[in-house]
Amino acid sequence: MSRTSTIAQRILTMFESLLGMQIPLRVRAWDGSEAGVPGSVTIVFENRRALRHVLWAPGELGLVRAYVSGDLDIEGDVLELLSLPGLTKNLGAAGIGSVPKKELVAAAASLVALGAVGPRPAPPAIEARPRRGVKHSRSRDSSSVSHHYDVGNDFYRILLGPSMVYSCAYWAQDDGLDKAQFDKLDLVCRKLGLAPGMRLLDVGCGWGSMAIHAARHYGVSVVGVTLSQEQFQWAVERVAAEGLSGLVEIRVQDYRDVTDGPYDAVSSIGMSEHVGDAQLAEYARTLFGLLRPKGRLLNHAIASVASIADRGAEVNAHMSEFIERYIFPDGEILPLSRTLDAFERAGLETRDSESLREHYAITLRAWIARLRGEWDRVVDLVGEPRARTWLLYLAGSALGFEEASRLTIHQVLAVRPDEDGVSGLPRTRTQWLGDPRETADRL
Repeated sequence: MSRTSTIAQRILTMFESLLGMQIPLRVRAWDGSEAGVPGSVTIVFENRRALRHVLWAPGELGLVRAYVSGDLDIEGDVLELLSLPGLTKNLGAAGIGSVPKKELVAAAASLVALGAVGPRPAPPAIEARPRRGVKHSRSRDSSSVSHHYDVGNDFYRILLGPSMVYSCAYWAQDDGLDKAQFDKLDLVCRKLGLAPGMRLLDVGCGWGSMAIHAARHYGVSVVGVTLSQEQFQWAVERVAAEGLSGLVEIRVQDYRDVTDGPYDAVSSIGMSEHVGDAQLAEYARTLFGLLRPKGRLLNHAIASVASIADRGAEVNAHMSEFIERYIFPDGEILPLSRTLDAFERAGLETRDSESLREHYAITLRAWIARLRGEWDRVVDLVGEPRARTWLLYLAGSALGFEEASRLTIHQVLAVRPDEDGVSGLPRTRTQWLGDPRETADRL
């Protein structure tokens, strides 16, 4: 490398060497120098501390810390940046870990020359610290849920809109996010065969949207459980405002502590990602025990996409370092086959599984649009560091669901057969799912 190279060029060259790929974007350094391909995305290294973050945490985590701290900035579309071929994969632990020793030594020398060597920068304050206690114990799960959900209901109201549904919508038509979330909730109700007089348990009830929808439109009695105090307060107020306090009860309660079964149906929407592989069997047994014979379970959850060989190595069982530390502490994304196996071993019979992968990509882009559209207000509510983490998280997730090889999401319908093995479901999907047009007047 020429000694006359600008700081920006030296930074770009170093990262291209480490990643083993050309990076088709622009880099600007703290001295104003620029290098790379002019375009719509520019990475701005505001100071040497941005590089120090990467020195102490090579790869994705170091860059995230620099960005969240404001030591690194992104001018342009984050989606465009993250969609650069090979970038996300090469930034991961496996990619950085495979860099030849010679390249690592050269990168270290570059960092020394750029003045990046120094004390470890403090991680951003919003980064989750190492977790205490047994993983997926009741107390630790409560703490993890609070980290993600108890950041302010006003923030989630901006992100999610009036529906307050924080899970994949169902885009039967392009009628907007709120209609797509209504249609998702109704799809779940129809799959569960809800009817007046039934009892529904909504596990991980969030802000009460599913419970309210089922009670209002299907006349069922609902118990919703959450570990989030802020969700609980919002949901209780919504239930009262809707005049549904006689049908809907919201509790701050771990699903493992629910003892007032049996229920005619159980919905679990976007919750089982918090359960963990080690607790999956208990999760399945608990829900089985809470269902009456012929009762139905609808499990709506993200699943990893991995080859048979990869599954054995558990490479996709856990979140990336970024999501683990900033978004979902202790979250685990498992292959669909693992969930189905746990259900069957618990005595549940799987009757249907529907992939909504493309639906989630559309949903995430809709959330991104809401976040960007109210950016200044979001920053006022939760601070710029947290706003930046959410933009990264939503953008990366949207791209993950747009690629068939990375993430998927399934609604799994299972039933607890009676002692004679009878499921109680009609023979065909159209019979047990019903035609939404037949319920249009009622809805």
